[in-house]
Amino acid sequence: MGHDITLTASDGHKLSAYLCEPDGAARGGVIVIQEIFGVNVHIRDVAERYAALGYKTIAPALYDRYEPGFEVGYTAEDIALGRDHKTSANEDLDGVLADVEAARLAVTDAGKVGITGFCWGGVVTWLAACRLDVQAAAGYYGGGIIDHNREQPRCPTILHFGAEDQSIPLDDVEQISKAHADVDVYIYEADHGFHCDMRGSYNPRSADIAGMRTLRLFDENLGG
Repeated sequence: MGHDITLTASDGHKLSAYLCEPDGAARGGVIVIQEIFGVNVHIRDVAERYAALGYKTIAPALYDRYEPGFEVGYTAEDIALGRDHKTSANEDLDGVLADVEAARLAVTDAGKVGITGFCWGGVVTWLAACRLDVQAAAGYYGGGIIDHNREQPRCPTILHFGAEDQSIPLDDVEQISKAHADVDVYIYEADHGFHCDMRGSYNPRSADIAGMRTLRLFDENLGG
C-alpha cells in the first residue's frame, strides 16, 4: 500500500501525491498521471501495481491547484466536474508540468524515471515526454495530443488509442502517427477508458496488451 506525501513545485505550490514503494531495491521510478477524476481509487491502484512490479511509483494530484483533494468517480456529474478542472489546468500547462517535475524529483533516487497517464493524463504524459527529463513515456487515449503534435518526444514513447473511442477521431491518431515515425502508436478494438476496470468501457484484453507493452517499455528503458 502507498501513502500520501506533500510535494513542492518550483513555483512554491504544494500538492499531494500518492507514493508507493516497492519491496526491495527499486528498478526505477514511474509517474502515474490521473484522468480528469483526480487521484482516485483507480489511479492509486495503478500506482500500487507498478510498485508491485518493482518500481517506485508516484501519482501527483494535478488538480490540487484548483481544488485540493479532488477525487470523484465516473458518473455524468463527476465527468462534468472533472472537465471543468481540466479546462483550468489546460490554461496553466506550465503549472501542471511543474507539478509533474516535482513528482519526478521525488522518485529519481530510484534511478531512471518513466511516465504513464490516462485520458487528460495521456496528454500530460506526452508533454512530459517532450519537455521533461523522463526516460520513457506511455500515454493512453490522450485526445489533446493532436494540439501538441508539433512537439517531439525526447525519450522512447508509445501511445495507446481505442478504435471505438468517439472522443478521439482516428484521423487525429493517424496524424500523430505520421508526424512521429519513432513513436509506436497502437490502436485497440476498444472504447475510451478501456484500461480502467472500474468503468463500463473497460476492455480486459486491450488493457492487458497495452499494459504489457507499457511494462516492456519501462523494463527496457529504466534500467531495471
